[in-house]
Amino acid sequence: MEEERIYTIPLRDVTNKSPTTKRAPRAMRAIRDFLKKHMKSDIVKLDNSINEKVWERSLNKIPAKVRVKVVKEGDVVKATLIE
Repeated sequence: MEEERIYTIPLRDVTNKSPTTKRAPRAMRAIRDFLKKHMKSDIVKLDNSINEKVWERSLNKIPAKVRVKVVKEGDVVKATLIE
């Protein structure tokens, strides 16, 4: 059974709590951790569009929030960017 949800993932905490040279990698980890927590699964696959959105303005200027569409198929969670 497939389960589909739309989330707005806040990344403001990542911006405020990390040095400028580590913001994008930490944002990617924060997205993955958010989806693990909310979808209750350990296997999370992020689409390349999410990666491009976070890294769009370089390492230290990440977006404040990201909207993603998440589909859970069994134990696997797949996320794609909305916009």
